[in-house]
This record gives sequence, C-alpha cells and structure tokens, in this order.
Amino acid sequence: MGITANDVVSLSQARAGFSELAEEVRAGAEKIITKNGESYVALIDAQRLDHYHRLERERIHLLLTSEASRGLDDVATGRVKDARGAIQAIKRRRSA
Repeated sequence: MGITANDVVSLSQARAGFSELAEEVRAGAEKIITKNGESYVALIDAQRLDHYHRLERERIHLLLTSEASRGLDDVATGRVKDARGAIQAIKRRRSA
C-alpha cells in the first residue's frame, strides 16, 4: 500500500482530528504526521507494527544464519587464522 497526499497530515490537523485519524488507521490506512512541513512521525495500526517487527526479526535471523554458514564454510576449507597471531600482527603493523 502506497502513501498518498491524503495520508500526509500536519501535526495540528492530527491533534484536532486524532480520533478520526485513529479510525482510518485502524481500517488499514497509514498516516504520516508532519511538523513544520517535514515528516515527523508515522501513525500505523498496532498489529501492523507487530508484523513489521516480526519481519525485521526474521530478516536478522536470516542474516545471522547466513553469516554463520559462511563462517562454517571458511573453517571447513581452512580459511581461518589464529586470533592471537592475527592480533599480534595488527599490533606489529600499528607500532611500525
């Protein structure tokens, strides 16, 4: 669902008609509240916000799983370095 001009509301309009805005949002609309002519906050349904948070958590889990898989592939193919040796090499380069 895209945002239209009707979904952009000034803060003063939002204050004056908050109940009506809340009902529109509950019915599926999303509203952008502006302050001094610029985007300020968004008003969305609580269930939709929960859904967005679940999607973000799932995305993070997928990224972590992908990183772990690449790490395991590195270990399996021998593309690893000893942490102590790597830290010592970095310290040597910094002091040179």
